[in-house]
Amino acid sequence: MPYCFLDMISDDKYSAYYLGRVWPYGNQTPRLCSSHPVSRPKHTSNGYDSKSVNKPEMSQLHKSPASNKKMAPKRKSNAIKTEESITESFDEEDGIAPTKKMKTELKQDDSKALKKTIKKAKTECKTEGMKLKNYESAVAWKVEEVISANLNVAVWAAKNVVKLLDEGCTIPFIARYRKEQTGGMEVQKLRDSCSMLEDLRSVETKVKTAKSVILEQGKMTKDLDNALSNAQTLTEVECLFAPFKPGNKGTLAERAKALGLEPLAMRFVKGEGVRMEAEKFVNTEEKGLKNVDEILNGVMHIIADMIHKDTAVMEKIREVCTHRAISIQSSQIKQSKAQPKPGEKPEPAHKYENYFDHKISIDRIQPHQMLAINRGEHHKILRVKVEIPPFLDKLLTEMCRRKWLNYNMNADSRQVINQSVEDAYQRLIQPQIVRLVRSNLTKTAEKASIEVFASNLKNLLLSAPLKGSTILAIDPGFSNGCKTAVISKTGQILDTEIVYLHSMKQKKQAEINKLQNLIIKHRCEVIGVGNGVACRETETAVSELIQKTFPKLKYCIVSESGASIYSVSDAAQKEMPQLDPSLRGAVSIGRRLLDPLSEFVKVDPKHLGIGQYQHDMPQNQLKTSLDSTIEECVSFVGVDVNTCSECLLSHVSGLSAARAKKVLEFRDQFGPFICREQLKAVKGLGAKTYEQAAGFIRVHSTSAELGKCASVDNKAKKEATKGKKSKKKVATEYLCEPLDMTWIHPESYHITYSLLEKVGVSRNELGQPGFIQKVRQFLSCNSITQICSELDTGEPTVKLITDALVRPLSYDLRDEFEKPLFRSGVKSINDLKAGDKVTGKVSNVTHFGAFVDIGVGQNGLVHNTKMSLPGMRQRYQLKLGEKIEGKIIDVDIKRGRIGLELLKVL
Repeated sequence: MPYCFLDMISDDKYSAYYLGRVWPYGNQTPRLCSSHPVSRPKHTSNGYDSKSVNKPEMSQLHKSPASNKKMAPKRKSNAIKTEESITESFDEEDGIAPTKKMKTELKQDDSKALKKTIKKAKTECKTEGMKLKNYESAVAWKVEEVISANLNVAVWAAKNVVKLLDEGCTIPFIARYRKEQTGGMEVQKLRDSCSMLEDLRSVETKVKTAKSVILEQGKMTKDLDNALSNAQTLTEVECLFAPFKPGNKGTLAERAKALGLEPLAMRFVKGEGVRMEAEKFVNTEEKGLKNVDEILNGVMHIIADMIHKDTAVMEKIREVCTHRAISIQSSQIKQSKAQPKPGEKPEPAHKYENYFDHKISIDRIQPHQMLAINRGEHHKILRVKVEIPPFLDKLLTEMCRRKWLNYNMNADSRQVINQSVEDAYQRLIQPQIVRLVRSNLTKTAEKASIEVFASNLKNLLLSAPLKGSTILAIDPGFSNGCKTAVISKTGQILDTEIVYLHSMKQKKQAEINKLQNLIIKHRCEVIGVGNGVACRETETAVSELIQKTFPKLKYCIVSESGASIYSVSDAAQKEMPQLDPSLRGAVSIGRRLLDPLSEFVKVDPKHLGIGQYQHDMPQNQLKTSLDSTIEECVSFVGVDVNTCSECLLSHVSGLSAARAKKVLEFRDQFGPFICREQLKAVKGLGAKTYEQAAGFIRVHSTSAELGKCASVDNKAKKEATKGKKSKKKVATEYLCEPLDMTWIHPESYHITYSLLEKVGVSRNELGQPGFIQKVRQFLSCNSITQICSELDTGEPTVKLITDALVRPLSYDLRDEFEKPLFRSGVKSINDLKAGDKVTGKVSNVTHFGAFVDIGVGQNGLVHNTKMSLPGMRQRYQLKLGEKIEGKIIDVDIKRGRIGLELLKVL
């Protein structure tokens, strides 16, 4: 369409030319018609094509700003005058405004026809090479709608979750106290929503960046804008943005462009290039331009880069990367020259013997297999190859040829394009497919491994505590002796001793006598033996002692993973400053039996021995997942603020290490907390922190008397002293609140009071048998729906309150989970044979099976194929901590492997 005045004033670059002094018609305003011979200047990457305009005018256009100072005011006044004349036929957002003369002509001509012309002109203003102005949102989708569609939740619930997360609410708080707003979403679905929200926000940011870059280049089109606006993954955005992304200066294509070969390459793309044209670029002193062959190679590199970055090609590459015909091959490197890093042991090659000659399709490979192959490749034990079948090679190359080869191309151009397609596939496309296949498989495997790790950690942290028992903990050792510690029912250290159970025979009995004296002196009820070095020998000695002297005494094996690391940490030094580091490990073993949650949170989860390739995982993702799991477990179990450690309190929902430290400093300064309300007096704990944490913190107080606390009241009256304002300490009075011993949130106390009034009980009787019986009788006579209607409250909140009221104050969520496995005798792997039935406890869960401690010093493996219970068609998924009965199907003493078949879960 010939260029009209409407086009000119709608774009700043063109209006600067036509509204200025160089306008060929002077002060005359052209009519809006298609008869103007004026053509639009061609927009190139460097500016405007000088061939499309008159030379004199272009010379004036490109004058320096200093030489055009006299012209500037005139151009500005004309532009302002034009912008002030606006009619209703034009949209203000398009920046198009006719003059008064044009308005007069609009009245005289056929208005309907002109309106159609105007509308068509405005549409064409947004063609390729022009800027799209004033787009309100970078994306066309809404976050809550995408989350709803992907996670199969209601849109209103997803919208509320997004709002709550943006307000700073934690997942445990939302899961427990905002069920009405989320439709009762479980913790895992909330985590998935949070993760997807972060991903979608990243996509939105990436889309904004991509649009900004493309707009600056002047290459935005309506279709491209719509495609970017509808992209929902980073991969889609990268695919669309690839052709416009600034290239690396070190690539072959960018080097060729730097030599000025891009115009010649475009000639070949259009089918007009000939070999003789390359001779004009020959420069014997410049690398890459020394002869025609080097020049044509540069041209092919540019075209190959264009083919590779083509949106359709990128989309096809993504599609091919998931084709089941692609396979992963691994083989052994016969003579590996890899040397381990200083301080590291060499990786044994026999661990990877299953992959020495291995081939598997990418749609069948398991996460643990991919991670094992990656680790074997990292240690230079395995050679890995991605095999792409020939028909996929042909599919991609033929697609490229169909798009880039035209029937009207000359012979030279056709030859160059064919060679460019081959170069693009061999040098760019095929390697990218290999990288994407490996990357996608690794990411999937890492995600699955992190999920298994988090599941194992949750089951470990929620292990049932051994309440009300005095424990003798033993950290086994040979030459350095066995470190022992006696732990009281409340976790206090009663005694420590080092006994040498594995020394010379004449001294062994004396050392056993020391152990016997400790048991008698402190009336120990349970012995916990660490599963480290010398565990087997120590277990034998303990078993013999029990059989001879203490037949009612039992022992169990305790995981000491991470105990040695914790014993030399700053936290251990602060907690046990007077104790030798070698004895702190024994204390940790005993406390792991007494209260697993409180002790395990002190150790980095990566050192707990429950993961799968955890040291190969992306550490940020792993830490985020594990921290979230710990926060969930600690919050849902609850923390007694008057007895907990700083480390445990720091994992409560809404609290951090710094805030937990301030809470404990407050406790040390003013004494035990009397009620939850007192937390508001702690410096640094605002209203939001209190809201998030209060429901998960317990205050167990037996005194109903009035308590006083001197605290800094930030809102107290300020005294003016010498012109300076200072805060003063005031004594605040607090009353004991029985509901602070439950999981009921303070925001629901008024609802609880109304319910208790209806039941006819006092909150001071909370937890007593009579109180619990009356509440249960009331609930049996009244439905939850009826109670909700009377209290004008949502059903989830009422159910949360009633569940808390019918529990005794000693209730612990962990009591429902597996307890430690106790033994009184010991066996050896040599005593086992195929067909024997054994019992044990699941110590670790992986993608290929579960490891079970059966008490012989070596864990047995229940493979996935042997995990079906009798009478069940589907495979049973074992969990960490479960007790099972199994049948031995294979014993390999040489390699220390025991194969098990699941019979039943105890």
